[in-house]
Amino acid sequence: MLYLKNLTYHPPATPTAILKGINLELAPQQLGLVIGPSGSGKSTLLEILAGLAEPTGGTIFWGEQELTADYLQQLGGLVFQFPERHFCGGTVLEELRMGHPELGTQKVYEALTEVGLAELSLQASPHALSGGQQRRLALSVQLIRQPSVLMLDEPTAGLDWSMRRQLVNLLAKLKTHWTLLIVTHDAGELLQIADRCWSLNHGQLKAIDPANMGNKAPVLSP
Repeated sequence: MLYLKNLTYHPPATPTAILKGINLELAPQQLGLVIGPSGSGKSTLLEILAGLAEPTGGTIFWGEQELTADYLQQLGGLVFQFPERHFCGGTVLEELRMGHPELGTQKVYEALTEVGLAELSLQASPHALSGGQQRRLALSVQLIRQPSVLMLDEPTAGLDWSMRRQLVNLLAKLKTHWTLLIVTHDAGELLQIADRCWSLNHGQLKAIDPANMGNKAPVLSP
């Protein structure tokens, strides 16, 4: 269980807090969806949960364990918005082995199979893949780390409707094995697979029921 209690983030340079007393619970093998416009604090929330930023106040728990930034870096796997811009490997194999040079071929194929890329050539350039394949590869890179929580920032951004549908189907499959937390300004099809849903506006988080929203979630300014 991921549990945030009164999480606050207020850098000295900002006149008001970016995150204001965030409370959130997400059980294992659930998909949580945070919906909010640009500037609402969505990406900041993920950066804190990935151990990339320190909260000003509040606590973060995984089960009974209170987590520091170091623990959070081990706990979470963060897929950035437009993750293809962060690819560093010259080939798919190099990308997957980044930071894991000892990774065997069997583990590589298992990670690719889990995201539907079993037939992909390991010598292909990550930058030559389609947009949907690049998003899947970015997921695979994080899954190799075996994170307790897989976090995604605007995973459907820039994809056409067909690629969006394929990605949503993949995320529905992944949540049978992983805990997922997704932030987005455009919930769309993601509402159909969400177990928990919140709106985030001006740093304040409010629980909403995805079952009552159908596909009527507003598309907010990205």
